[in-house]
Amino acid sequence: MAISASMVKELRERTGAGMMDCKKALTETDGDMEKAIDLLREKGIAKAANKADRIAAEGLTYVAVEGNKAVIVEVNSETDFVSKNENFKALVANVAKNILSNNPADVDAALTQSFEEATLADYINTQIAKIGEKLSLRRFQIVEKTDADAFGAYLHMGGRIGVLTVLSGTSDEELAKDVAMHIAAINPKYISRDEVSEEEVIREREVLTQQALNEGKPENIVAKMVEGRLSKYFEDICLNDQPFVKDGDQKVGKYVANKGASVVSFTRYEVGEGMEKREENFAEEVMSQVNKK
Repeated sequence: MAISASMVKELRERTGAGMMDCKKALTETDGDMEKAIDLLREKGIAKAANKADRIAAEGLTYVAVEGNKAVIVEVNSETDFVSKNENFKALVANVAKNILSNNPADVDAALTQSFEEATLADYINTQIAKIGEKLSLRRFQIVEKTDADAFGAYLHMGGRIGVLTVLSGTSDEELAKDVAMHIAAINPKYISRDEVSEEEVIREREVLTQQALNEGKPENIVAKMVEGRLSKYFEDICLNDQPFVKDGDQKVGKYVANKGASVVSFTRYEVGEGMEKREENFAEEVMSQVNKK
């Protein structure tokens, strides 16, 4: 019988297997869903499905650069042990390079892109079976530049934090990397004050004003105090206003401008940020690794 896309989709959802594996299983079983599930289980391909509800909030970030295009990715695993595994490191690099080559619009599109003779999702599922943990592509950002710009790539702690910057007006990749290192350490939200919304500034000014009044400050000096504290707020969240980690006497914006450059964009990924973390049980992690040997 003809195998429809909806049948393949259902089998993927029920087994966690890759698209091509599901299609082959349905073809071999003449469209019998239950027999296809059994076939995938027999081949060990459905193993990934058993891990689908487990939390994967560890992992690595990675930056791949090719000419005037670069990508930063985050791929998650369940434990920090696996993030140190050479096979997992190779997987993250392969995922990044595949995304950079195919230029997908989002994660769903990336997973359906061709990888060797299957799809990227199939490749990840194969690695789940080999590595023994839930693995997932969480996010990525593709960035482009001109010949007059520079990429800055920095991975902290082997990829626990990854940063990709673009500087215009310079080809100095070391300068761009220094800025990326600063961003990894300080974690600004914006490049400049211009990017902070008016609503956010108004809200912060109202909070700072009330704080000053609650401290019993005279109303005639509250406004001046608030503007001073607002400048400190901008310093906390805006890259250009922050003292540069490599030269605390200069702000980042000024330091970069003295080199004839400016920061165009940055992307900072920290593994697992904003995700639910599983309850850590170090003994269980150790035993899980011992039992695999």
